[in-house]
Amino acid sequence: MQPKPLTTTTGTLLRYENFPSQAIPPRHVDIWLPAGYDAASAAGYSVLYMHDGQNLFLTQNAYGGTPWAVDVEASRLIETGSIPPVIVVGAWNVGENRWGEYLPQKPAETAAGREFFTRYANRMPGELCSDAYLRFLVEELKPFVDQHYRTRPGQTDTFVMGSSMGGLISLYALTEYPQVFGGAGCVSTHWTAGENLMVDYFAGVLPKPGVHRLYFDFGTETLDAAYEPFQRRMDDHLRRAGYTADQDWMTRKFEGHEHCEKSWRERVHIPLMFLLGKR
Repeated sequence: MQPKPLTTTTGTLLRYENFPSQAIPPRHVDIWLPAGYDAASAAGYSVLYMHDGQNLFLTQNAYGGTPWAVDVEASRLIETGSIPPVIVVGAWNVGENRWGEYLPQKPAETAAGREFFTRYANRMPGELCSDAYLRFLVEELKPFVDQHYRTRPGQTDTFVMGSSMGGLISLYALTEYPQVFGGAGCVSTHWTAGENLMVDYFAGVLPKPGVHRLYFDFGTETLDAAYEPFQRRMDDHLRRAGYTADQDWMTRKFEGHEHCEKSWRERVHIPLMFLLGKR
């Protein structure tokens, strides 16, 4: 499988079109390599896996024409020494069943969850398959990346991040595979998909503190305006579980920020620094 080189302002951006999977439908996967990758030592790179890959790098692919510009922000942070060099892997969503792939499956399949999520049936034209999506990330995509690129494949150098439903599936990835992922970035986490049922489920499956990093944030406008009470409930659970604020976990509120790529672009440097920076 040969990647297609894409034009980017910094580093190297490669696209694997219709990346095959035995677990879920094929989709494009974009891989960004930081500047200097070709000349780097064999020491290896941390890897950040991100969802909604079409919204991360290029204007022509991004929803609303505004990408996160993760390549630009990561490059700036690498140049200033705020984070080590990192490879960013963006798995595209397939659109028609994004909710089915990103809605955490185990809480949704409880009796209370099945009753709650009937209201979202129109958003899942396909089956609920987030467990299969995570198998794709962990059992297919990650081994491919580790085989073909100079990575540090261990848990302490493997991270996952996304926004909205991508925030939920990032947290689900870490709780389902705590031995694989060392941190999760949950940006504008869509807590209203499940409300307290979803929050309390995650409270019961958190890994022990001191090993992982969890990042959460939310804005105050549009969809984000509804998130704060659920995020504060999650924060309370984290404290009771022994997580230390700004060390094991971070929650940030952004006044005036909306539920959109423009807002996430303005603050993506914060989760990047928290997840990837030195303790």
